[in-house]
Amino acid sequence: MSTAPNSQPGMFAEPPVERAFPTTAVAIASVAVVILVAVLVLLGHRHAAPPAPNSLQPQAAYASNLTLSNIQMSEADSQLGGKSTYIDGHIANHGPSAVTGITAQVLFANDEQLPPQLETTQMLLITSREPYIDTGMISSTPIAAGTEADFRLIFESVPANWNTQPPTIRLTAISTR
Repeated sequence: MSTAPNSQPGMFAEPPVERAFPTTAVAIASVAVVILVAVLVLLGHRHAAPPAPNSLQPQAAYASNLTLSNIQMSEADSQLGGKSTYIDGHIANHGPSAVTGITAQVLFANDEQLPPQLETTQMLLITSREPYIDTGMISSTPIAAGTEADFRLIFESVPANWNTQPPTIRLTAISTR
């Protein structure tokens, strides 16, 4: 009986080669995929930390296109015994974009050699003056390029040691479209 040189009949035959599932390779690939997903999730959720509320913020880049003028201050007592301080003024947009939101940081100085108190608030537009002053968000009536509007900043508390001089207004965040 003639057989091929590498094949042996019967009990001397080599057992068929079993192909094992490559568990080591699959485990390594799975760990690599999990690490990659974790890194992508962390990078996707990584945002700049919000600025400290009592730290001076830089002016927004678009602020150089806006001019504030005719600044006036007033106060009003509430029926609950509180006091509101208002800063009214006029804003002109000399830039190429419509402004849809402004965050202002206002510095109330004092004469006691202490750092000024910083207050951050959203700028509101004055929408009507009769029978009383009504305000609205800038996003509902954007300030188009080349136009002007009257604005109001509202503060529920100002520092007791404020020297009553006009505060410094910094436009720290500006949304445009």
